[in-house]
Amino acid sequence: MNSDIAIRVDHVTKIYKLYNKPSDRLKESLGLSRKVNFQEKYALNGINFEVKKGETVGIIGTNGSGKSTILKIITGVLNPTQGEVQVDGRISALLELGAGFNMEYTGVENIYLNGTMMGFSEEEIDARLEDILSFADIGDYVYQPVKTYSSGMFVRLAFAVAINIDPEILIVDEALSVGDVFFQAKCYRKFEEFKKQGRTILFVSHDLGSITKYCDRAILLNQGDRIFEGTPKEAVDIYKKVLVHQFDPSELETDSRMNDVEDVSRNWKDSVTANPQLIEYGEKSAEIVDYAVLDDNGLITNTLMKGSEFSVRMKVLFHEEIREPIYAFTIKNLQGIEITGTNTMYEKADVQGRKAGEVQEVTFTQRLDLQGGEYLISLGCTGYRNGEFAVFHRLYDVCSLMVISDRNTVGYYDMNSKVTLS
Repeated sequence: MNSDIAIRVDHVTKIYKLYNKPSDRLKESLGLSRKVNFQEKYALNGINFEVKKGETVGIIGTNGSGKSTILKIITGVLNPTQGEVQVDGRISALLELGAGFNMEYTGVENIYLNGTMMGFSEEEIDARLEDILSFADIGDYVYQPVKTYSSGMFVRLAFAVAINIDPEILIVDEALSVGDVFFQAKCYRKFEEFKKQGRTILFVSHDLGSITKYCDRAILLNQGDRIFEGTPKEAVDIYKKVLVHQFDPSELETDSRMNDVEDVSRNWKDSVTANPQLIEYGEKSAEIVDYAVLDDNGLITNTLMKGSEFSVRMKVLFHEEIREPIYAFTIKNLQGIEITGTNTMYEKADVQGRKAGEVQEVTFTQRLDLQGGEYLISLGCTGYRNGEFAVFHRLYDVCSLMVISDRNTVGYYDMNSKVTLS
């Protein structure tokens, strides 16, 4: 293996046998039956990639795509069915919350237990103990059995051990999603230190903002296959298609994946992650029959990049004549507070009346300057009848919106400030 390569994954396949009943597994293990009914499940299918020393590489994919499995094979927790993995450097891995901890031991005792398992002497752990305790910052709980810890304390201690033993390669699997925002910020500052020191980081995360911000490259897995490897932005764009079942492998062959615009002429909402418990009301003289959120490439998606242009689109079917319809959308946070929104009246759009049986398509297009996080979108069609305000149809919290950001400021809205020092 080249001296500049930290990890090489060469045609790695992992197959699990799924038995019809537990007794079939027992019979096969004891050699009692020549014919045992089972199905082969490919958790990984011929995976290849390399991670250079000093790189930060993210692995993304839907649940069940093989992300955690490949990390466990790299760290030696699992053996591959086929293929091999080569690693050049001392690994520190945080794969599962509390993995390797003895629940009856105190936090300090588990620090020594984990350090010993990683190959450190008691003297070496002694030298790092103060840094570990300071990073974990769980106070006197370090002297209590870990079975009494909250999940947040668990991850603080586990990550503190993993990151403070001077590893050459750090491997993390979704551990940061458990800690609070301040602890996550501390961990990512440590990531930055590691990058500056030329350490190698490989991590799995559903936080696409972190993948975009911290990774030099990203690997996208889907159903055990590596379907893309490249820049984080490209990987995230393709991942958005995978999430809504619009990924076509032929796009990668023609290299047109970033330029094609989705056909949204019908069934838009079938490609949206909709809320099954949405609230709707109104007299339905006009009815919102279809809707979608589109990114700057015209792709229907619930995941958008902060700073990009996006559109909210709806299709309204009129069941009777309405002379002054008003179309609207709002964005709320998860606590139900309206963050922003607009309607065709505010925008002074030239909206014409519609007769029964007619359909109106409405598209709101704007720049996305919301901070990274999750939001909810609501849609509405209202208007005036004989001078009185009427609600024709409203869909509250119809779908979610995930904003991916590599730079957040205070509050919900980014003013895009320019800083000048003189």
